Amino acid sequence: MLISKVGEKLKLSNKYYKKTKHVFVFLEVFVHEGGIQSYIKDIFQAYRELSTNYKAEVFVLRDQPNDENPLQSENLKFYSFQTKSPQMGRIKMVTALLKRLLQERPQHVYCGHIKLAVLIQSLCQPLGIPYTVLTYGKEVWEPLTNQERNALICASSIWAISRYSRDRACVANNLDPNKVKMLPCAIDGDKFTPGSKQGELIEKYGLTNAKVLLTVARLWSGDIYKGVDVTIRALPQIAQVFSEVKYLVIGRGDDQPRLAQLAKDLGVSDRVVFAGFVTTEELIAHYRLADAYIMPSQEGFGIVYLEAMACGVPVLSGDDDGSADPLQDAKLGWRVPHRDPNAVAAACIEMLTGNDQRCNGQWLREQAIAIFGMDAFQVRLQELLSS
Repeated sequence: MLISKVGEKLKLSNKYYKKTKHVFVFLEVFVHEGGIQSYIKDIFQAYRELSTNYKAEVFVLRDQPNDENPLQSENLKFYSFQTKSPQMGRIKMVTALLKRLLQERPQHVYCGHIKLAVLIQSLCQPLGIPYTVLTYGKEVWEPLTNQERNALICASSIWAISRYSRDRACVANNLDPNKVKMLPCAIDGDKFTPGSKQGELIEKYGLTNAKVLLTVARLWSGDIYKGVDVTIRALPQIAQVFSEVKYLVIGRGDDQPRLAQLAKDLGVSDRVVFAGFVTTEELIAHYRLADAYIMPSQEGFGIVYLEAMACGVPVLSGDDDGSADPLQDAKLGWRVPHRDPNAVAAACIEMLTGNDQRCNGQWLREQAIAIFGMDAFQVRLQELLSS
């Protein structure tokens, strides 16, 4: 009965089925916002722009059906399986996916998360269908279960977003680095653009005549690695040189009270502004408020660095993570020891002084878009799909 119902749900024209080449399977795309979700959307945005020979179906476990899905197109069909019972949703997706693989034998399956890799291996391997596993960062930096590791070993390829993430995953799980292909994050240069500081936002946050440092990050206690506390600790030194400095923090989470108390203890609470959650549409205007983007973190890549650079804002990152790629090994920004407030302070003072080429907003934007713009991303994606 279940297979019959799912079969009816997935029934499409024979013409569409004959053109389908790929199947993508993800945990989620639209149910939450974040760096991974943004990256996935960029993949599908680029896929839609490929030639009409590319056809794909996308199975998403945790999303709700959405008739207004902006990514749905003639060559990209989405199926969502979120139900009140997570177990039932998984059963429905597995049933639909197996039916699709048995009937249509797509050329390749792309597994969107390590947590789905064992499932995809168990379905694809007996059918002789090659599959690729997409990886992002921390989820593969430590030793995986034997089953997950075997699923990676048996994959035809693995995609990674940065050299750092590739290297950590390979060392932790004894993987062949030659199997890992690079698909770094992308930036939409038409969306993220430079502009003047909005007066209403300056007034809202009390930033009149201020030198503004900015961080966009989750403020959860499990994400201390983002380095907001390190930047707060650096503020007293920065204020000795730039008395008008303020630190605008965009994001929300249970760690905010600790961070606010830290600022109070250091006597800089009047310099730290917690803006809370800001929508993607509002985010661009907030980037434009910044004189420097500061996030001494440990990222798998760090899409926020590209967003800031595309808006003409100089950036600072940690020096032992995937940010080496967006910052091009410090050619496009400052990289410092990620838990060192003294190093952060020294770099911030250089950035606010503005004498370095990396502070040239127009040059910075041009470099970022040339390397990581959507055109370059689409070329990389097509090369991977064709290989």
